[in-house]
Amino acid sequence: MANVTFSSPLMPRDLTVYAVAGSRVTLLSLARSHKIPLPCDCQDGECGSCLVEVKNFTQNTRDGVTLTDKEREVLLQLGKVTKEELKDMVVNDLPPRHRLACQCFVRNEDILVSFEGDTTLPLKGPALSIAAAIYTGREEMTTLDKFLSYAVKVEEDSAIHYEELSADMEALGDTDIASLFRQLGEYSRKHLAEAKAKCQRYDAKLELPASSAWPDNSSPEIAQSWAGDHDMTRLDALKLALQGERRGFEFYYTVANTTTDKQIQSVAKEFVREETDHVETLKLWIEKEEASIRVKAL
Repeated sequence: MANVTFSSPLMPRDLTVYAVAGSRVTLLSLARSHKIPLPCDCQDGECGSCLVEVKNFTQNTRDGVTLTDKEREVLLQLGKVTKEELKDMVVNDLPPRHRLACQCFVRNEDILVSFEGDTTLPLKGPALSIAAAIYTGREEMTTLDKFLSYAVKVEEDSAIHYEELSADMEALGDTDIASLFRQLGEYSRKHLAEAKAKCQRYDAKLELPASSAWPDNSSPEIAQSWAGDHDMTRLDALKLALQGERRGFEFYYTVANTTTDKQIQSVAKEFVREETDHVETLKLWIEKEEASIRVKAL
């Protein structure tokens, strides 16, 4: 067991939680599961919003930890790595004092995790796919009617995406993954109903966009290639589901951060919060599946 103490000006007091070392749980996942207000944006090691300072309570027990390339790059851009730490990172694979919570896994050590809350600003927004670029081109979200019409289409395609993927995994005998996708499909149906309800609430005129209105002729929640592939592994299916879910997140995130219409921005942020939960759920499943594959390879 590892004792992880979170400390921040955003919290009334420090909070210590317990985690199983080696379970491939990130500091961000641990914080979210305990409702700790650790800032996060892209959740994929690209924006720097989940920057934390990690202090090991056990002296003289620094273990080697290989940082991902993108975490190393973001920490360098933020100026959060000293010359000595940089040498340790490159030569000895030793972690620096500052980490990105979404990239830092819980280990068999007691640590203090400190973060600054609102003063920890993202270095940049998440890396956006081509599907998220429509508002800078021919299809800007200029009215709430238009945005909600696009949102309804995204959620409808998301539900279809998960339902078909669930059926594929059921046919391959992976009932637990099929159950996960079926549940996510139900969530998407719920979000679809909520999007349609928003249309009624705001008296929006619903006009679903044609496929040709999107880059690649498909809405964000449709992954590029997955249906009907009987060679697809459990990990493949999870990553393809995450691909679609992240594109959906990007869609809402970009609208929320590019529109000048306060009403569109407010509604888009509601969708961002909903999509974030889907992204985090799938990332946890992927982490567990990858850990299982490594164990089997030993």
